[in-house]
Amino acid sequence: MDDRGCLTQIIQATDEIMPTISRIYITENFSKGVIRGFHKHFKEWKCFFVPKGAAKFVLVDDRKDSETYKQIDKYILSPNHPSVLIIPTGIYNGWMSLNDETFLIGISSESFDREKPDDERLPPDTYGDVWTVKGR
Repeated sequence: MDDRGCLTQIIQATDEIMPTISRIYITENFSKGVIRGFHKHFKEWKCFFVPKGAAKFVLVDDRKDSETYKQIDKYILSPNHPSVLIIPTGIYNGWMSLNDETFLIGISSESFDREKPDDERLPPDTYGDVWTVKGR
C-alpha cells in the first residue's frame, strides 16, 4: 500500500494450489445475513477471495478416509486480512455475508455444466446453528 492505493495478489501460476484453473467468477450478496450453502463437489476444487465486505465460511469434511471427517471449520474472509480459502473436493461448504454488498471472487478447477452437475446440496441448517455470529 502507498499513497495511490493498494495491490492485492490473489493467485499466481507458481502457487500450485489447485489442479487447474478453468473458471473465475464473482458472487455477490446484496445484504448481510444471506447464506449460500451447503454443497460439495465430486471433481471440482475451488478457491475464494473476498475483496469487498466480509463473509463467514463454514466447511464440513465429508471425505470418509480423511482424518478430519465430519469436522466443522469456520473462516472469516475480508479485505482487512486478505487471504484465499481453498476447498478441495468432498468438502461441504457455504458462506454468509457479514456486511451489506459483500462479494467474493471464486476460482474453480472445472467449467460449469448445468447438464452434468458435479455437486450435492444440503439445506443450510444441516449441521445445526453454524451461521449465528455470537458475542464474545
